[in-house]
Amino acid sequence: MAPFESVSVKIEEGIFWLTLNRPEARNALDAKMLAEIDAAFTEAETNDEVRVIVVQGAGGKSFAAGADIKQLNTRKPLEALIPGMQGLYNKIEDSTKVTIAAVNGYALGGGCELALACDIRIASNKAKLGLPELNLGIIPGAGGTQRLTRIIGKGRALDMILTGKIIDGEEAERIGLVTHFVTEDDLTRKIESIAGDILKKGPVAIQLAKFAVHKGYDIDEGTAMWIEKLSQAVAFGTEDKDEGTKAFIEKRKAQFKNR
Repeated sequence: MAPFESVSVKIEEGIFWLTLNRPEARNALDAKMLAEIDAAFTEAETNDEVRVIVVQGAGGKSFAAGADIKQLNTRKPLEALIPGMQGLYNKIEDSTKVTIAAVNGYALGGGCELALACDIRIASNKAKLGLPELNLGIIPGAGGTQRLTRIIGKGRALDMILTGKIIDGEEAERIGLVTHFVTEDDLTRKIESIAGDILKKGPVAIQLAKFAVHKGYDIDEGTAMWIEKLSQAVAFGTEDKDEGTKAFIEKRKAQFKNR
């Protein structure tokens, strides 16, 4: 496993724990940290042992307090056209692993957009989420205008983006921005409970289900149904399908092999 400085990683029982580790800067997302997040995801993606990736922030005060403003201040127009943070978050959304964002503390701007790119978002009672980019004279540029709209609806997304309002975890759960709301003390327990449920499922089926949901969401329903049907056809041809159905019939725990 490659050495990192701005993030820390560990693997435990199929879970890849990726911790943003700049607590002195509220885990602000500078270029070095983004490069290390990218490298860490590449490691997790190519490790067959890993089934779930959890992204969290060190220090207990911030998940990620957004992009590094000093670096942002020097950006030139054409730099917005490179893949950058948006490209990294697309990579996270397209991961074959299940991704969980554990939001404890501030998740603002690029930090909120990082959480939006994950499959499941869990917020603690200390969570604060928002997209305040307009205060800096820019817009959310790492998928925020699109993912937030698709997750909570256009009206609520416009309200959050145009006002720059910051909401707590309870409000985020109410409007569907996060999937679960728990106390800080219960955060790790909730992550492990959800990850435990996922680890019992067929790995190939998880990849196909994610693919069908993500690729089918923004297209017409008929085409999306074909994506689902073809994904199911792939699942029908796997050893995991044979094992899963046989285990159910025999009333035992399935032993999936990811093939």
